[in-house]
Amino acid sequence: MKLMIVVLRDDDAEKAVGELVQKDHRVTRLASTGGFLRRGNTTLMIGMAEERIDEAVATIRAHLSEPEAPGKPRATVFVLNVARFEQL
Repeated sequence: MKLMIVVLRDDDAEKAVGELVQKDHRVTRLASTGGFLRRGNTTLMIGMAEERIDEAVATIRAHLSEPEAPGKPRATVFVLNVARFEQL
């Protein structure tokens, strides 16, 4: 089991989340601010099997706007191992 944490621009979040949910990913959406993209952001937390990571990244990538300036990131993705998972 993996936990993907994605920080992306607010403008890109709605389309990306909609497509992820349509592809049966369970997504938790959090409003966030901070240094990664230097403006109001959305942070997504997505729990998934390891074999679905590439699909999720491709889905997110497909729904990102063009960068505001060359070399400026459009999103930041972290993939973490999950030692334990329970739904209560």
